[in-house]
Amino acid sequence: MGVFKAAAVQMRSGESPERNAVDLERLVREAAGQGATYIQTPEMTGALIRDKQARAASFTSEDKDIIVATARGLARELGVFLHIGSTAILRADGKLANRALLFGPDGATLATYDKIHMFDVDLDNGESWRESSAYEPGTEAVVTGVAGARLGFAVCYDLRFPQLFRAEALAGADILTVPAAFTRQTGEAHWHVLLRARAIENGAFVVAAAQGGLHEDGRETYGHSLIVDPWGRVIAEAAHDEPAVIVAEIDPAQSLAARKKIPNLKNAREFDINAGEVDAPRLRGAAS
Repeated sequence: MGVFKAAAVQMRSGESPERNAVDLERLVREAAGQGATYIQTPEMTGALIRDKQARAASFTSEDKDIIVATARGLARELGVFLHIGSTAILRADGKLANRALLFGPDGATLATYDKIHMFDVDLDNGESWRESSAYEPGTEAVVTGVAGARLGFAVCYDLRFPQLFRAEALAGADILTVPAAFTRQTGEAHWHVLLRARAIENGAFVVAAAQGGLHEDGRETYGHSLIVDPWGRVIAEAAHDEPAVIVAEIDPAQSLAARKKIPNLKNAREFDINAGEVDAPRLRGAAS
């Protein structure tokens, strides 16, 4: 497994997929120009739209999507692995998926992942989100090969479900990905600590491209795209919410070294829960 450069592209996607495709191309070219051979964009690269009717009118099937077409062409032209952190894709059944797509250097689709955990929350100051009202959740975790390493997929709110990352690490992932559109409120509180925790818990690199700033639809996202090494050290950060590119070297051997030092993946044991008189529910994602 060789050393390669990974880039996280920070964006401020608006409501127009066409305009966002222009920004995507500019930033991906910048990342490739810095030597990155794996490039990741944020969640909802294609558009961030709160209005339900406008959202439904803006998105289309994967074969007609402008972000997919742009990314496929860029991957082929630049000879890179291009990971669209996610974009809204109209499924054959008429439902929307919050879908990540990975394109290889020949432009072929290497993997897709539909976000599993929906952001249905009520925050302070009246901020409320119901992602499940717009998107159909995925049901399958995904790990695939990229540049001599193994890549595990996640999107934004998935970050708060460590069992997903543990399952991917056990399946061989030495790079975990968390493209996101974290709200400013939750990002300021939890973004750095959660990303570093997922890296430390699994002895894996974490690459997290983020949306940042005040968007056309009124939402505000945190930015601060990060790349974290398997020992939990931040090795690259966009320390702001402006569009940007960050780049860091990825050496998959560091993941192996971290897992040898702290072999918690091997040392984990199954256990029962004694909850007294309360019936203990079976944990989702727990070993059978």
